Amino acid sequence: MVDHFSAYIYQKRGFYYFSRRVPKQLQHCHSKQRIVLALNTRSRVKALKHAQVICQRLNERWLPMRLDAMGLNNVFANDVQTLPSPKLSEAMQLYLQLKGKGKAKTFQQAAVRNVGVVIEVIGDKPISEYTTIDAGKVRDAMIAKGLSVLSVKRTFITIKAMINLAIAEHGLDIRNPFSSIFMPEQQPRKRVSIPVETIRSIQRACYTIDDDMRWLVALISDTGMRLAEAAGLHKDDLCLNEDVPYVDIRPHPWRSLKTKGSRRKVPLVGASLWAARRIRANASSCFAFPRYTDNHRCNANSASNALNKWLKANFHDGIVVHGFRHAISDRLRALTCPSEIIDEIGGWVTARVGHSYGEGYGLSNIGGWAKK
Repeated sequence: MVDHFSAYIYQKRGFYYFSRRVPKQLQHCHSKQRIVLALNTRSRVKALKHAQVICQRLNERWLPMRLDAMGLNNVFANDVQTLPSPKLSEAMQLYLQLKGKGKAKTFQQAAVRNVGVVIEVIGDKPISEYTTIDAGKVRDAMIAKGLSVLSVKRTFITIKAMINLAIAEHGLDIRNPFSSIFMPEQQPRKRVSIPVETIRSIQRACYTIDDDMRWLVALISDTGMRLAEAAGLHKDDLCLNEDVPYVDIRPHPWRSLKTKGSRRKVPLVGASLWAARRIRANASSCFAFPRYTDNHRCNANSASNALNKWLKANFHDGIVVHGFRHAISDRLRALTCPSEIIDEIGGWVTARVGHSYGEGYGLSNIGGWAKK
């Protein structure tokens, strides 16, 4: 933060205020000779940031007034109006530079992906040249590709944030064309589970092919793990030398967990136990699935694409890997399994209990339900 702006802030009763004298030649345009604003913060860093923004906006407002007082407004009008604005790709670089520090690689990847979607439809132009019609074209193109309204909204949130930041940093007097774009109502998706007979058929195919991709499918099929949870396992997370073999689902530097409730231990039974044994016997690295995971990241998207492609080609359409997660819930519910145990196995957040496997029902009890 440039210390220059410290001249415009002062502290009173713990809170910071902004104060700046109105230039003498412009005082006739203001009711007071000094502009004083409450910044509503006790943080000096935040106060300096606010002061920088306020000074920038005052300077933008005062410039044409000063030019007019000097009789030069018409001389510079065209130059002021045609000051270049950054292209969207440049706005993205600014966004990553200022907002991306300390963020995971997925933050940058999402930004690049979202900007790529926009550029593919309406090109990489100065942000001042985009219109609401352009933004509408991006929305329509994404929906036409089969993307959900939720995915479109996420893309627009990122693009709006980039453009807003560029507008503020460059002092542009333009409207963000990606704001207030109409979005159609999201049609609720039907939760797709997988019938038990289909699961058994898929598991038999996994036994026959017997490779790392099929181990991943089999591991998920009888545990209900999220794909990223399974793909990002360390081989030591597969605890096979216990009275009840289990998988320890825990966060790692290369793969976090979705929620606090996702931290859990799930018994290994049936196809998942077979897969865990194959992984421990054949793992060529410390990772259960080195095809998708290394010390830096877990590429669950790549795993999802590959596994769903195989499922679609060999089983009826509509079967996706996430369906195993829905199926484990349905299978347990059909056995009148207590809902608390279902929530524990799936790592679903629940306000009903504070149980954990070791403190609540125990792995042997959980495993008994999983085997049924």
